[in-house]
Amino acid sequence: MTDIRLYTYWRSTAAYRVRIALNLKSVEYTSIPVHLVRDGGEQHKPEFLELNPQRLVPVLSDGAADISQSLAIIGYLEETYPDPPLLPASPLERARVRSLATAIACDIHPICNLRVLQYLGGKLGADDEQRSAWIHHWIGQGFDALEKRLSEDSATGTYCHGEQPGLADICLVPQVYNADRFGCDMKPYPTIRRIQHACLDLAGFRDAVPESQIDAP
Repeated sequence: MTDIRLYTYWRSTAAYRVRIALNLKSVEYTSIPVHLVRDGGEQHKPEFLELNPQRLVPVLSDGAADISQSLAIIGYLEETYPDPPLLPASPLERARVRSLATAIACDIHPICNLRVLQYLGGKLGADDEQRSAWIHHWIGQGFDALEKRLSEDSATGTYCHGEQPGLADICLVPQVYNADRFGCDMKPYPTIRRIQHACLDLAGFRDAVPESQIDAP
């Protein structure tokens, strides 16, 4: 049995990123599901708070170390399992990939995740239509900029950067899954859709999809 454990939830965008990274690097791991909705959310239980006081998945446990935050986990995997690399060789290329990845992981995803939507619907009393409008607005604004960057930059190839999938693709694919889940119009984003399809042709991405996880309903 592997020493690496991933505390995950099948539909968590952030956990989805880490699953892709683990798969691309052929790292064996054990999934430990944390249901974010059932019984008020298992992330609020005392045993999980010991792992992550933020009450968020994913958490990667590797021996004695417990690492939270998906980009930090992926960075750790990149340093400890360097092949295949998830970042290109030159500093300028790495900066481009990190810029694309953080535009998704730090600007689009957090304001549309579960706890934000629960707050909108609970404390602020937003109805389903209002929450849907919120999601469509922020994903649309983010994807407008991302599509322009990807479609106009010659560094874009089959994937977000060149001909090898990497960190930016790892962030992109789960965010497109979210956009589809919430019924966002993807017609204005042909480059984003093309890259998503190219990624899903690879087993590392395909095996990480939410519906293939052990805790999927």
